[in-house]
This record gives sequence, structure tokens and C-alpha cells, in this order.
Amino acid sequence: MEAAGPEPRAAARLKAPPTPEEERERRRARRRPRRRIEEEQEEAVFHDVVSFTPDPLPGRYYDKDTTKPVSFYFSSLEELLAWTPGMEDSFNVALEPSECRQPPLSSERPRTLLCHDMMGGYLDDKFIQGAAVHNPYCFYHWQSIDIFVYFSHHTVTIPPVGWTNAAHRHGVCVLGTFITEWKEGGRLCEAFLAGDERSYQAVADQLVLIAQFFRFDGWLINIENSLSLAAVGNMPHFLRYLTARLHEQVPRGLVLWYDSVVSSGQLKWQDELNQHNRVFFDSCDGFFTNYNWREEHLERMLGQAGQRRADVYVGVDVFARGKVVGGQFDTYKSLELIRKHGFSAALFAPGWVYECLEKKDFFQNQDKFWALLERYLPTHSICSLPFVTSFCLGMGTRRVRYGQVPVPPQIFLSLVYKLEGASNVGVALELTTGDAGSCHVGSISTLNETSSRHSPRPLRVPPTKLARWVHRCSQQLRGGWVQRCYKVNLRDCLLRDLFVSFARPPGSREEESFVCRLGEVQVVDAKSLLAPLPRVQAVTVSHVRWQRATPEEEGSPARLRLGCTLHWSYLLSPIRCFRIHCCVGTGGGALGGGPSGPEQPALLGLAFVNQYRIVDLVVAAAGPSGDGRVEFLVEPVPKEGFLVPRAEWGRAALLYSMPRTDGAL
Repeated sequence: MEAAGPEPRAAARLKAPPTPEEERERRRARRRPRRRIEEEQEEAVFHDVVSFTPDPLPGRYYDKDTTKPVSFYFSSLEELLAWTPGMEDSFNVALEPSECRQPPLSSERPRTLLCHDMMGGYLDDKFIQGAAVHNPYCFYHWQSIDIFVYFSHHTVTIPPVGWTNAAHRHGVCVLGTFITEWKEGGRLCEAFLAGDERSYQAVADQLVLIAQFFRFDGWLINIENSLSLAAVGNMPHFLRYLTARLHEQVPRGLVLWYDSVVSSGQLKWQDELNQHNRVFFDSCDGFFTNYNWREEHLERMLGQAGQRRADVYVGVDVFARGKVVGGQFDTYKSLELIRKHGFSAALFAPGWVYECLEKKDFFQNQDKFWALLERYLPTHSICSLPFVTSFCLGMGTRRVRYGQVPVPPQIFLSLVYKLEGASNVGVALELTTGDAGSCHVGSISTLNETSSRHSPRPLRVPPTKLARWVHRCSQQLRGGWVQRCYKVNLRDCLLRDLFVSFARPPGSREEESFVCRLGEVQVVDAKSLLAPLPRVQAVTVSHVRWQRATPEEEGSPARLRLGCTLHWSYLLSPIRCFRIHCCVGTGGGALGGGPSGPEQPALLGLAFVNQYRIVDLVVAAAGPSGDGRVEFLVEPVPKEGFLVPRAEWGRAALLYSMPRTDGAL
């Protein structure tokens, strides 16, 4: 299909038709964006000729229909061993390691593991930059679990990065799954386990590399097929090698074994840790039992587990398949027995509340399910700053803005709220501190108290360097929202709780009702606000794809749909994410002529790595008088939440033209 183009220009002479080799080279050249730097604008400019025969993108990394980047898995041993890290893999790299938490995962208290088995995996959650789905499965009880396993029946299940980022923000460890099943799984196991140590070490090295590169924390090993004597004899060596290498390369890394194969090589679920599978438990970090156990199984395991009782994760099938103690809304019955004997628990497929019950009642059912388990789920807390929450689940139809932790010597706090109803109610943020030896809050000493509650004074005139963070403090924001900011000087303190307090002036009508909506709460180390942020640099445009607009998008001027990939350079540690914006010109501007006008940038989406895939962006077709232009802007969003001036964003422009007709110079 030929692209529509401008009328041919007058030519001084006609050129001979190109040879097939020349034509192929010309088409390749059109596909290579040409870069030049406009020094006066500090903006990278790329040029592309519109073509409707795009270069194919690697199917493993992009959705074939939309070209959106997706999370992926490996289906064979050959795919696993052949993989090496590349640029396309970077979409699926987690933003940062797991947050500091209390108590640490290594404590001896019983733990809770959630094994997420949802309809085969890689559904809407595979779309790294989000999917246009308003009611997906959503998990938000992170404080109640310690380990999250992403499970599927593919050989090597790499957790989608959205899950890893969410879990790590809440101090939860994330594991992928290495699974073999049935006859094909048996052949795969024989291929790497029945030979010498080099074979199984190569597989283990790849698994460690994958976890290290994508920044998740380890593996659940699930062998559900029989093994030859040679293969089962090497399995403990494989587990020990994998565990040791993972501990070297991945901080707080874990390798867990699922109760399936026994030491003879038979596939024979035991529903307990015993002498038939103990060798695998001794070779890794933990043991995940099958689900058809009774209390006598738990009693027998006490002697087998010894001092490692917390490393035994007793399996609970929430779907209640087979002869289980309790599942579905009776899952608490299983948890009660597990905790009675001091073991950890592994909740398999708690997405039952989403898969089997009414979608419209999902949140009520989700809250009911976890409330029934609450007394059996020890919680944990994060212990690092900044702490920022806007109470958002990351789903729905709209994007809405404004709505035990050791602390440094000076912190800043922020509260965004909106009052509805009574207008004379005072709103303030309060905190409690714990005694960490000698805790001082301002001039107040709490030497003789284990906890003290304080009302910090609002911050009115901040230092100049903090202006970006506090520029909206004590001001009315859009939609009736108010932001209050506070400064607190501390010494040797632990921050325990945050409260929002309400007060009425004397003589006011006590019966007058009101509603207070909380938009955001922040706790920030003041020192972090004094360090300068780097600039976004070296924005590039690649993998350009053009399509004709759909009939409903057609109009005047003519329209095109653009897909491309942005890359840039930036240190990820100080930021929460990037906002990606664009300014779409009207077409026909001169090459290098700059933006087409004072257009307000449009938000395209969020990125959590240094790249983003633009998909189906509707732009005006280039006219005969010159090139079309679209400008992309990369805005860093600091963890502290303040706005970065546009001058410090990254920028790149794509200039595009229609192909010239045959016979033109």
C-alpha cells in the first residue's frame, strides 16, 4: 500500500529508476531517525519519513496488536539458556529493591506467602504501561503478607514489573516460578539434571541473572513430574548451587521448594515435610507444602522442621479443591491450625474472590476475605523515608491529583485535605514518637515515656531550597483542596503513628456535621530536599511506526497514528516515576522551526524506567509545505512529590514528512 504524498516538485533532470538494492537501502534509510541537536533549545530533534510498512518489533517484548511493551516468560530450556539482557528487557526492570521493613523477613516469626495464580497469568497485568481496564484484580493488603509469588504454568515465569514495584514499595519479597510438568517437563529435567554439574549450574546461573537483572528476589521451584535416579540425585546439588549463587547476587534472595517429588524421584505429594522430601528442604531456603493436610501432618512436622519452623510454608488452596481444612471464606480455619503450631502459611490463589464471585462486589468480598484472616496475619511496616501515600489503588476511570520508622533530625510533613460541610473545623496533623533511648521533639523531652503525641507547628516561611516542595502550603488548591506543611526537629526518635485531628472553636454548634477527605500524606527527610535533582538528558526516539488513522479519527487536516519508543538518561534512585507528555503540532512547519505554538502538553502516561513506548498517538499528517512535528517531554517526579520546573524536563522532537513521489529529486 502506497503512502499519500505531496505533488512532485519541478526537477532539473530525471533520475534513472533505482536498482532493487538501491531501493532497499533507501527504504532502510527512511526507517532510521536522523538526529541533530538544536543547541539553543537543548532539545534532540529526529526526522523520519512516514512509511506504512513498519519494521517488526520483537514479539516477546511487545503486544503484536498494539506494540505496547509487555512482560514475558520462557517456555523452554532453550529459551532460558539463550537469553541475554538487552535494551528491550529494560521495560520489565523493577524501579528499585524492596523497601526496608520491620520486622525483617529473616525474623523467626511465622510468615505469610501469597501465591498469585490467576487464570494462567499474564493477563491485563502483562501490560507494563497499564491497560484500558477499569475493574482488574487488585491486591492492596500488602502489610499482611511477606512474600509474593507470581505463578503460571510456563517454564520460567518472570513476575510482571508492576507487581514487583508494588510489592517492593511495601517491603514484600517477590519470587518468580520455575516449573516443569508432565512428560515434557520430565524431558526438560533430564536435559539439565541427569548429566554433569555444568548443565544444572548453567540453568541456575541464568535464573540468578534473570532475578538480578529484573530486580525481583528469587524463585519457587515446582517440579511436578517424575525424575530418574540420576536427575533426582542432582536436584539437591542444583538447589544448593542456585541458593548460594542467588544469596551472593540478590540481597535477601530466596529459593523455595514445592512439595511434589520425593527423594526416590517419584511424583508423590506428601502434604507435609518428612523424611521423603527433607533433602530438598535442607538444600534451599524454604518448603511449600501441598494442600491436603490435616492437623496430624502439622504435628509430625514439628520434629522435622526443628529450629526452621518459619521456613515451612503450609499450603492453603483458597479454591478449596480436594480434602482441605478450609478454603474460600473459611480459609481462616486453615490459618488457625497453621498458626497454632507456629508454621508459616502459603495462600494459593486468593484471587478466588475475583474469579468466582461477582465482579461488582469485588472490593466488599476482598475486604471480607482478608478481614476474616486478619487475626492470623502478623503485619509489618516500612521503615524508610520518604513516606508518601495518596490512597490510590492505581485503577479506575480517572486520574485524580490532590485527591515504625527511625527518623532523621529534621523532617517535613505534608497533609492535603478537603472539608465538606462545616467550614469552621480546624484540621491538623499529629504524630506519636517512641523512645529510642532518648527521644526529643523540639524542646519536649520524652525520656520517661514510651510514647508521646505532639502537634507540630505549621511551616510558614520555608528555606528557599524547599520552595518547590512547599509552594502550595497553606494555600487553597483546585477543587477546594488545602495543603498544610509542617517542620519537626527530632533527636533519637522513632516515628510511630500519624493522626489527623479535628477541632471546633469554642461556642460552635457541635451537632453540625462535616466530611473531611484526605488526598495525600507525606513524611520527608528534610536533608533530601536540599540535594539538587539531576536533569533528564539524552532523550532519543526509535522504533517508529506509522499507521493511517481510523475513519472516526479522520478529519481536516488528515490524521496519522504514531508509535515510537522514547529512551533517556536519568538516575532512578531519587524519583517516584516519570510523567510522559507530548505537544502535537499541526503539521507543515519548517525543519527545525521549533514548537508550533504555546500548546499545553498532554499527559500520555507514566514510566518507571528510563524508557516509554508511545502507542497510537493521533497526529496531523505532514503537509506539502514542510514537516509535521510532535514534541515529547519527560518529567521526573521526585519521591517527595514536588513539581520539577519544565526547564529541567527532558525533551525531544520528531519531525516527519511524507515520502516523495517517484521522479522527484
